[in-house]
Amino acid sequence: MDRPEFYRFHQGEKSLPFSPQEYDDRLARLRAHMATSGVDACVFTSMHNIAYYSGFLYCAFGRPYGLVVTSSDCVTISAGIDAAQPWRRSHADNITYTDWQRDNYWRAVCSVTGKGKTIGYEADHLTLAQRVLLDGFLSPKDAVDMAPTTMRQRMHKSPAEIALIRKCAQVADVGGYAVKDAVKAGVREIDVAMAGRDAMELEIAKRFPDAEYRDTWVWFQSGINTDGAHNPVTGRVLEAGDILSLNTFPMISGYYTALERTMFVETVDPASLKIWEANVAAHEFGMSLLKPGVSCAAVTEQINTFFADRDLLQYRTFGYGHSFGILSHYYGREAGLELREDIDTVLEPGMVISMEPMLTVPEGQAGSGGYREHDILIITEDGNENITGYPYGPAFNVVA
Repeated sequence: MDRPEFYRFHQGEKSLPFSPQEYDDRLARLRAHMATSGVDACVFTSMHNIAYYSGFLYCAFGRPYGLVVTSSDCVTISAGIDAAQPWRRSHADNITYTDWQRDNYWRAVCSVTGKGKTIGYEADHLTLAQRVLLDGFLSPKDAVDMAPTTMRQRMHKSPAEIALIRKCAQVADVGGYAVKDAVKAGVREIDVAMAGRDAMELEIAKRFPDAEYRDTWVWFQSGINTDGAHNPVTGRVLEAGDILSLNTFPMISGYYTALERTMFVETVDPASLKIWEANVAAHEFGMSLLKPGVSCAAVTEQINTFFADRDLLQYRTFGYGHSFGILSHYYGREAGLELREDIDTVLEPGMVISMEPMLTVPEGQAGSGGYREHDILIITEDGNENITGYPYGPAFNVVA
């Protein structure tokens, strides 16, 4: 029996979230950067870059995956367990490697890159073990970290990406309304979260009939569980007067959006209402600051001052917003576009960013709990456009 190291297995029709031209444009910009940096071939290993340049979002399950881009080729490298699905979801070519012997993945990569070339890689993703194998199989003349370059490219959204992100934000709103409808004293966090997730998945299937459905989720927190922005869902039972945190996250073709809101069950006490209203005011002030020509650090400092003037800055838990695009809770991050003191990136039209101030007041203090509002904004030529539709604030989110 012939046991090949790798082969091509292509069947079915290609189905991608964007047109071939969209991917060709992305690759053209990447290849221009490669030429400037003297890179002969890029070997991408992260889910976000492979999806960005090819459309394919892999499921590793302990196996390596990759995308090789040269001046003429764009080839995803996938494991045999996935058969032809990676080719159907890849913009260009696909090679399947076998597990008849160890490291056939790198043999498949080398078949595209060749040996002795200058290789672009992702220093923030390639493991030490895989870097040793890259050096051993490709014998690179030089290696160049392309992660910062690709991140900067992903930060600037194309019209096609913005159109998709708009639809994603609308799906997040659908989940938000479903969560609100499910909230009442006596139900568990998990029951509310499932209602929001199910509503979003049904909406995604309706809007995107040719997509793959995966990774959409809800974090719904109550009481003490609201203290952290990323606290998982539990079986805690809601009680009257509880502070709640609504977080809906639709995932469509690797693109993530979010809706996050503070809520209360039936009633809100005066101390909590005062903090909630202050956070809402900071949210509105922050959104007014997002415009071209302003740096992330400058926006952050102004919101810091806003909270300090109200003696609330000590309750801030993280930066005030981040970029949107191909990212998730377990892959991707455009860290160069976050509203933090140490980020000096200047906002430009076509960027997509959240405003999401959060205050966490410790248990035992009046108004304890985590307060967070979150809207998604597109930076325009003269300001921003808010594409989140679900209302924020006490008038709508005290759920009787």
